[in-house]
Amino acid sequence: MKRKKRTKKNVVRLSSKKTFLILFGICVISIFLSLTLNLNGGPFKVAADVVFGPMQRGLNQIGLVMTSRKNDFQNLQELTKENDKLQAQVEELTTENSTLKLKQYELEELQQLYELDQKYPSYKKTGARVIARDASNWFNTFVIDKGSKDGIKVDMNVIAGGGLVGRVTSVSKSSATVTSIINDTCAFSGMMISTSDYCIVRGSLASMTEDQTILFDTLKDTDNKVTEGEQVVTSNISQKYLEGILVGYVTTIKTDSNNLTKSGTITPIVDFEHLEEVLVILEKKETE
Repeated sequence: MKRKKRTKKNVVRLSSKKTFLILFGICVISIFLSLTLNLNGGPFKVAADVVFGPMQRGLNQIGLVMTSRKNDFQNLQELTKENDKLQAQVEELTTENSTLKLKQYELEELQQLYELDQKYPSYKKTGARVIARDASNWFNTFVIDKGSKDGIKVDMNVIAGGGLVGRVTSVSKSSATVTSIINDTCAFSGMMISTSDYCIVRGSLASMTEDQTILFDTLKDTDNKVTEGEQVVTSNISQKYLEGILVGYVTTIKTDSNNLTKSGTITPIVDFEHLEEVLVILEKKETE
């Protein structure tokens, strides 16, 4: 009978079994010696501490690290949830703050219009909101949300911010176009408050862009009483504008080359960069 050849696989399996049995035997003998000979405090314990101590301490350290990481992860989740809640509250408060600011601004606008209404009590007026404007940075021409159905007519005067804005130049059923006094085509008769001297007020977008002023000329100030800061209003001889509406204040003044008249610039009382609400005077200048 031929002997079977030992394969490499069988040798490895045999070797593994022998190693396991040897290690098992060593463990049993060690336990027996520890229990019978009371080697807990002797060289056996020292040897065990040397062999297994670092491993145990390492496992303990890993356990502590894993526990710490778990706690950190739980804390991070809680902080993330809390942060989300706080972020939602911040967004809600920001929205409420913006709404309150808008309402405050609208209230201030209405307060200014009310004060302006009281400033010119003899004129019947209606409020209107600006809904569109031209492409420039200034309210050169703009559209309001009132039209013929609201009694708006061409040449009715428009005021805001303490004084004259312009006049209605076209009307539809539900809206109207206003041409402001800063428009290059605008020219009307003005008057100096302190002297009652007349002048011609002229719109100028170039001057508005340069230093936020409009122009005046042909002022006869023979007594040299008109100075910077003088109030300019619409005069009684103006064809399109009602009398006594504040236009602005003289900013610069100089004598013309003819030595008979003066000219200069006026800072409008109205802020022509920011217009939202206006008042339309519901009567027109009656001229023959």
